[in-house]
Amino acid sequence: METFAQKFLKIYDRKILSGEITFSQSGINKNDFTRLCIDPEFVIEREALLKACEKMKLTEEETAELLKFCD
Repeated sequence: METFAQKFLKIYDRKILSGEITFSQSGINKNDFTRLCIDPEFVIEREALLKACEKMKLTEEETAELLKFCD
């Protein structure tokens, strides 16, 4: 089963590689990003995740997939 970090970073990497966003535009806190990279159990807090999803211009489906981990 895919973890939150795996799913989030897959979407994040796609957005970065396509040039759609930069790290500073992503709305992700540096500490949260570091934890995503080193802690497979870490899930970004719901409010911070919603902010990042908006700034990264994720689809409703992508956002819903990530929010499943917050419940």
